[in-house]
Amino acid sequence: MSLQIETVRPSDAILVPAQPAPGARTASEPGYQVIRRNGAVTPFDASKISVALTKAFLAVEGSSAAASRRVHDAVADLTAQIVAGLTRRAEGGRTFHIEDIQDQAELALMRGEHHKVARAYVLYREERARERAKTDAPAASAVPALRMKAADGALVPLDTARLDAVVREACEGLDGVSRETVLGETRRNLYDGISADELGLAPILAARTLIETEPNYTKVSARLLLDKLRREALSFIAGRADEATHEEMAGRYGDYFLGFVKAGVAAELLDPELARFDLPRLAAALKPERDLAFDFLGLQTLYDRYFLHVRGTRFELSQAFFMRVAMGLAVREIDREAKAIEFYGLLSSFDFMASTPTLFNSGTLRQQLSSCFLTTVADDLDGIFKAVKDNALLAKYSGGLGNDWTRVRGLGAHIKGTNGESQGVVPFLKVANDTAIAVNQGGKRKGAVCAYLETWHVDIEDFLDLRKNTGDERRRTHDMNTANWVPDLFMQRVEEDGPWTLFSPDEASDLHDLFGPAFKAAYEGYEAKAAQGGMKVFKQVRAVDLWRRMLTMLFETGHPWITFKDPCNIRSPQQHAGVVHSSNLCTEITLNTSDDEVAVCNLGSVNLLAHVTVEGLDHDRLARTVKTAMRMLDNVIDINFYTIPEARRSNLRHRPVGLGIMGFQDALQALRLPYASEAAVRFADESMEALSFHAVSASADLAAERGRYPSFEGSLWSKGILPIDSVELLAEARGGLDLDRSRTLDWDGLRARVKTTGMRNSNCMAIAPTATISNICGVSQSIEPGYQNLYVKSNMSGDFTVVNAALVHDLKARGLWDEVMVSDLKYFDGSLGQIDRIPDDLKALYATAFEIDTSWLIEAAARRQKWIDQAQSLNLYIANPSGKALDALYRLAFRRGLKTTYYLRSRSATHVEKSTLKGTDGKLNAVSAVVAEAAAPISVDAALSAPWGKACAIDDPTCEACQ
Repeated sequence: MSLQIETVRPSDAILVPAQPAPGARTASEPGYQVIRRNGAVTPFDASKISVALTKAFLAVEGSSAAASRRVHDAVADLTAQIVAGLTRRAEGGRTFHIEDIQDQAELALMRGEHHKVARAYVLYREERARERAKTDAPAASAVPALRMKAADGALVPLDTARLDAVVREACEGLDGVSRETVLGETRRNLYDGISADELGLAPILAARTLIETEPNYTKVSARLLLDKLRREALSFIAGRADEATHEEMAGRYGDYFLGFVKAGVAAELLDPELARFDLPRLAAALKPERDLAFDFLGLQTLYDRYFLHVRGTRFELSQAFFMRVAMGLAVREIDREAKAIEFYGLLSSFDFMASTPTLFNSGTLRQQLSSCFLTTVADDLDGIFKAVKDNALLAKYSGGLGNDWTRVRGLGAHIKGTNGESQGVVPFLKVANDTAIAVNQGGKRKGAVCAYLETWHVDIEDFLDLRKNTGDERRRTHDMNTANWVPDLFMQRVEEDGPWTLFSPDEASDLHDLFGPAFKAAYEGYEAKAAQGGMKVFKQVRAVDLWRRMLTMLFETGHPWITFKDPCNIRSPQQHAGVVHSSNLCTEITLNTSDDEVAVCNLGSVNLLAHVTVEGLDHDRLARTVKTAMRMLDNVIDINFYTIPEARRSNLRHRPVGLGIMGFQDALQALRLPYASEAAVRFADESMEALSFHAVSASADLAAERGRYPSFEGSLWSKGILPIDSVELLAEARGGLDLDRSRTLDWDGLRARVKTTGMRNSNCMAIAPTATISNICGVSQSIEPGYQNLYVKSNMSGDFTVVNAALVHDLKARGLWDEVMVSDLKYFDGSLGQIDRIPDDLKALYATAFEIDTSWLIEAAARRQKWIDQAQSLNLYIANPSGKALDALYRLAFRRGLKTTYYLRSRSATHVEKSTLKGTDGKLNAVSAVVAEAAAPISVDAALSAPWGKACAIDDPTCEACQ
């Protein structure tokens, strides 16, 4: 049967009241309305969608009984998807434009692979658009007089002059944007009686739809969101309706700031000590013009999750937010106003950003500012359940957790108290998993924990299966991250194709605390004892077989990650004071843990892009940034609110901090260096050497001012062994290490100063994922290669179109940026490789993560690792994984001396939506990718999980506990 588009008229069907298709949602969605093209507003009715879809399907598939049954099932499912797609992003009272509904209908048809029906739908919409353009053209210039509903319900004239002024301000100084285009799209969504909230959203939504064609519209969208935020905050402070444009706000920020502090203290959200600062002095230091630097994703993230609010009403503006964080960090300084201004300048410039817990809680009544906590679980019920309780207390205020479970005896081990047999570590891991879900940090983000187990533990094979989607659910932990804690001896046995023996830790307890040659001697002693019948619980396996299974599970489930015990301990500055038993949630922290000490680390990251010029790294600016940043991180230790005494004891004794970097990929592109190049590896080396040098120097300066950290004596620092020197300790233990040792700065002079003056901090550096703070600063995440050049990013704030602005700039310069290019980027999933008209130099410079040979990531990481006293969150991308490829990859990481690796990311079958929709952005109007297994919207980032389905998205909020 041929389709007669004129007869079907699927788009019109949405507009016509009709009875719903059987099985479809029948009730009108409460609180939602539809703006029709003539400006009229009517209640949203899902049944009209069902009718439209039913007519379209019947026209294509016929009306036989079999076809009707197929249509019935398809329409019910599609209608539910469309309604969910609209309402899940909606706020209370949301009003949809008719085009929004049709966009969702088209998207659902395409996702459902109903290609013929979707084609008819698209063709008909285009035809009707052309007809309307002809008939409506004469009246296009006539703008009806509209009214807005005030807070008291009265209808007042809509202030179009102010709307024009706000949009004009938002577009000022930005290339490639059009005020008229934003206004035109905004007016399309206005109607008589529109609420103030909807009026504030209308221009934001209008600008967001344009981001994919011009990256500067992300700044337009951010500036329009600022207007909404100003209205919300000023009205709260004033106790009445109030608003100000950006230009007007420049003269009002000071008064607002005084009111903000007063209101925050009154609401019991701010520490009353903040009110005792010289507030006029701080207000005068605020820089309202820095509001204009935000991208939309960054500001929306702050708005949704960071700004202080009372019952959902935000009263904290962005510059007040940065000053509030700075004041909290400076509260114990002698001239605290001067230091607050200095800290504010660093944060608000985006040169450096503190970690998420610090941004959440600084200056509040509960200043839990630390990012990571590492614990060791004891081998008894009291110790196990204390560890679970500690997890809950530590996670409550936004901490990410790493638990060492190696001491817990294995399955079948004897329990003296009951004369029974142990059930092993797995049942307790299930409890820890469920605790992490229950404690979700007040809804700000989920609790997040990673369990570590050493490779010799007799339960290691069950541990590998924890994330499988099959098997006994009582022995699965779907929400907990897991990691292998691998000794060098195991890797040597793999290389030799030798045997490997598994033990229960109650019979080999000292292995937990040993590493290097001492571990090897003790382990071989237990093997000999087992061979003589002296061990009750043990199992011998082929080392290569266990290694292959570890890699298989890593590929199939994304877990457990591969982390290396010996480099973490042999290179630890604090090996005189204990043992590193695990890393943290994101594998960048390597600190000692024991029954008496829970390791704590305080994180922040330098924006590398802000510290490069066309000539290269700006060492002077970097030195200034690092000096101030290290002081801020050191202050966290004394100010911090500790939920358990073991964490306080450890942090005050060792005072570790973790200064990292973000924007590495952006810095490479600014320097015109492809990620997959020797030049990029050299830049990784140079930039990390500079950061390391300045961080160690700053800590020595702080030691001269404030005193050494209490456990300094006996540390590697005290012996004049700096991170670059500890590489030789690892090489000695292994009998060699294939790693470049070159250096360029005056390390001899710094080494002498450290030995004489001491260090304020036991550890100085760690490269964390920066999942959220890089969004705030508008730069690429951490040390990651770019995922795609055009994609939809999803996090707890919604879905956001992300376009590589540097690429667009280059394409414009060569006359290549047009609608066809946008379409090509969508079709090829943000990759340039298959777009013929793009020059090879740009393809190399803007190669995406899966186009880069993974060995380049390891080589760059290895050059960084030699300068870092802790570790780095290193994701590995592999486009075509195989057992041979994974084996080579992780053996290379081991041979280069890496301490840890993080997620293994491989391509999934999910790609960027290949639709022609322009509404590809936002919490309220989004096009997301779909993981078929989950049958639910998820970001394109989340499609980075391997074919098993959803693992960890690049921007997944569940992985933001570090930053």
